[in-house]
Amino acid sequence: MTIPRVTASLEGRKALVDGIANDQSIAWGCAKWLRALGADIAVTYLNDKAKKHVEPLARQLDAKIFMPLDVQSQGQMEAVFERIRGEWGRLDILVHSIAFSPKEALQGRVVEVKREGFLTTMEVSCWSFIRMAHLAEPLMAGGGTLFTMTYYGSQMVVENYNIMGVAKAALESAVRYLAAELGPKGIRVHAVSPGPLATRAASGIPEFDELLEKTQMKAPARSLVSVEDVGAATAFLALDAARLITGETLYIDGGYHIID
Repeated sequence: MTIPRVTASLEGRKALVDGIANDQSIAWGCAKWLRALGADIAVTYLNDKAKKHVEPLARQLDAKIFMPLDVQSQGQMEAVFERIRGEWGRLDILVHSIAFSPKEALQGRVVEVKREGFLTTMEVSCWSFIRMAHLAEPLMAGGGTLFTMTYYGSQMVVENYNIMGVAKAALESAVRYLAAELGPKGIRVHAVSPGPLATRAASGIPEFDELLEKTQMKAPARSLVSVEDVGAATAFLALDAARLITGETLYIDGGYHIID
């Protein structure tokens, strides 16, 4: 029997990471691990206010591409991918860690959500991933991996998650369809579903501390997930060793999702 020689390396791969807000961001955990395995990183930031928090992190990653990206701002997404085309000529990995819902939509009942709030939630949290996949496809002629971030509230009713659960369910469905459509080109698509994390995005969810406590108590691992845990799993899925895994929602939550 021949024992396979496995190299856990992303040396020379080109990765775009969207959604870093600070050093508590899931996207930051992903970017750190991708860089640790050798990938070259491109980083985006939401706006000028966010730039001062993200720029020092981009420097730590030695990011050669550092650009603004508000997915609701016309042309910004296209500009990022055009820059990648011009400087790298290709893209191997995309991490989409972007979600938003207006406060009145997120904190209200789903049955009462206004059209504008619903459309904004879906545009930022779901459509932006589909659009990025479209822009990434021609840059992944040799194959690649697309990641987006979801949550257990897509499948089960989680108190106070509300309309974001609807958007995440749509996002997970999009992952399956994109995986089917892009798979013949060697492009894999994943939804990564961490347990609750004390991120900036989570701060908008009422009674979030209680959710953290409940998760730690019920999860089989009796532990909360960290951004490093999410980053390590994401980096693994980007390796060639994971080339036949696609279209899945990977839970990184200490097993919480299996408990009633």
